[in-house]
Amino acid sequence: MKVTFEERSSLHGSRIAIATLDAAQQLNALSLPMIEALLDRFTRWASDPGVVCVLLRGNGAKAFCAGGDVRRLAEACQTAPGAVPALAERLFADEYRLVRLVHHYPKPLLCWGHGYVMGSGMGLLQGATIRIVTPESQLAMPEVAIGLHTDVGASWFLPRLPGKLGLFLGLTGTSLNARDALDTGLADRCLMSEQQPELIEGLVQINWREQAAFQLHSLLRALARQAAEQLPEARLLPRREQIDELLDVTELPHAWQALAALEEDENEMLAQASRSLRHGCPLSAHLIWRQLDRGHKQSLGQALQVEYALSLNCCRHPEFAEGVRARLIDKDNQPNWHWPDVHSIPSAVIDAHFEPTWTGAHPLIDLS
Repeated sequence: MKVTFEERSSLHGSRIAIATLDAAQQLNALSLPMIEALLDRFTRWASDPGVVCVLLRGNGAKAFCAGGDVRRLAEACQTAPGAVPALAERLFADEYRLVRLVHHYPKPLLCWGHGYVMGSGMGLLQGATIRIVTPESQLAMPEVAIGLHTDVGASWFLPRLPGKLGLFLGLTGTSLNARDALDTGLADRCLMSEQQPELIEGLVQINWREQAAFQLHSLLRALARQAAEQLPEARLLPRREQIDELLDVTELPHAWQALAALEEDENEMLAQASRSLRHGCPLSAHLIWRQLDRGHKQSLGQALQVEYALSLNCCRHPEFAEGVRARLIDKDNQPNWHWPDVHSIPSAVIDAHFEPTWTGAHPLIDLS
């Protein structure tokens, strides 16, 4: 299962619940059993009056969660090209239900987002009541590199970032440091890695019957003050004006050209973003462009429903399996994209990715 659960006794019989992703060698990438275990336990904790607070964290020094178990999913796609694997239907459905549950959790839910926080990890972090990063955190939605799209609620939270920053992050997969995450509203507090035991002890000592919100805020504020000097320098917000200008266009190919032209930019973040886009999947860029354009008008539940159709259709088409092969399996970093030119992808291909692969009611109709 690779998820562990524990409870710590607090004052007056209250309990602090802790869920730990425990697949450090895989950078805590979420597998279907892990998702199902979290969904089940979080649901039970939500209705347990004795559980007053939940902490979600990852084991190992490198990552809270570096994404989903896309290798196994890509292998399933390769066994039946053109079809939607049963694994995909079940995995994405359960994962998106988990994401929505975290976003609407009825109790304080803290997420400790240290190290790599990517893809599925971002989906969990963004839903938490208190989103904690560390000075070493690297947050990203890098799906453009593997022929997928920005999912786990990203089509809802990325369009809500200042200006065009969400679109920039989705198209390029650029990583944010802790300062960037705080600046853009993708994190609430930055604590040092060694402060986690102190945080847990503080949660145990809170009197959850009286002014619990005030006590929790005071605890987090005090810990954050100790970590303030460890924050890295901002990389993203100082570039906002330039990014907004570059992406002030009406069509994806124009945005692609504007970003691709930055490959030799003197700013390393922009230059790396350009290189990532140029080596990314052109079809994914089209999907991301369209879903983020729509996302700012959708509720979280509606966004997840659209993402579900996109995810299943990505599994039907060749780009996703090829992207995972090139980036994560063979690691040659030379994906042979079926549609290599961003300017010549038929609109019908893009449209088809947003169409249902099922008959009848939406499988995630309960998320509306």
